[in-house]
Amino acid sequence: MNSNQQWTEIIKPQNKLFNFKLKELYRYRDLIFLFVKRDFVSVYKQTVLGPLWFLAQPLLTAAMLWFMFGEIANIGTDGQNKLCFYFSGVVAWQYFATTVLKTANTFIGNASMFGKVYFPRLSVPVSLVFSNLIGFAIQFFFLIVFLLYFKMQGDGNIVFDIYILFVFVDLLTIAMLGLGLGLIVSALTIKYRDFIYFITFGIQLLMYATPVIIPMSEISAPFDKIINLNPMTPIIENFRGIFLRSESFYESIPGLGVTFCISIVVLFLGLFFFSRTEKNFMDTV
Repeated sequence: MNSNQQWTEIIKPQNKLFNFKLKELYRYRDLIFLFVKRDFVSVYKQTVLGPLWFLAQPLLTAAMLWFMFGEIANIGTDGQNKLCFYFSGVVAWQYFATTVLKTANTFIGNASMFGKVYFPRLSVPVSLVFSNLIGFAIQFFFLIVFLLYFKMQGDGNIVFDIYILFVFVDLLTIAMLGLGLGLIVSALTIKYRDFIYFITFGIQLLMYATPVIIPMSEISAPFDKIINLNPMTPIIENFRGIFLRSESFYESIPGLGVTFCISIVVLFLGLFFFSRTEKNFMDTV
């Protein structure tokens, strides 16, 4: 190397206990954007409906829940429009579930790329949060369309007011909680591949332990206390209550604050385990 030349990048081992490389992550923001574009385009590439699958999946799920639980089982929905009730819950839940499941597969799914070139490994799970957010935005847009339609049909239970700002709080809480859980599982799957199967099955079961299908007003004691232990419960109740106002919306606000604090702790733990694992995961994968 010529004495007048200098290295543009020097990679050194990191031995600090809490070194999440957030400044480096910001420097690679263009790469994160490319990952977001790749994730969004590749999911439904060469499909007939394309991005409309972002709408079809939650809408068909909501329609099935409405038919099975709302019509056949005749379970109440706090007097709300049943289709909007189920659709709003599914939209919020799917953003959380997708974020957790895709992030949990970070190391296993990108092992070949990680072994060829250096870049902040955290950029991959962070990009998944944003690419999933695009899908959520599409679903949320159509949710608003449905709500406006039923409101124009005379549904007085549908409201649009200043409380819509809670959408940003709910989204941030879901993103932090989903990313944190996904990072923890991704670190565990390096040595124990069973966790990827466990989290996939666990997320499916967890949906039935949240008020996605049954509102909290329909859950009797002592099961209501068990459901309230789920950190996603106040998020679902709050997100739905923004537009489908009921007493459970106001009751969910304190719980949402607790879940927000829990999500910060979970995210910190996820970043810690992820940063410790990325140093030597290539020796294990």
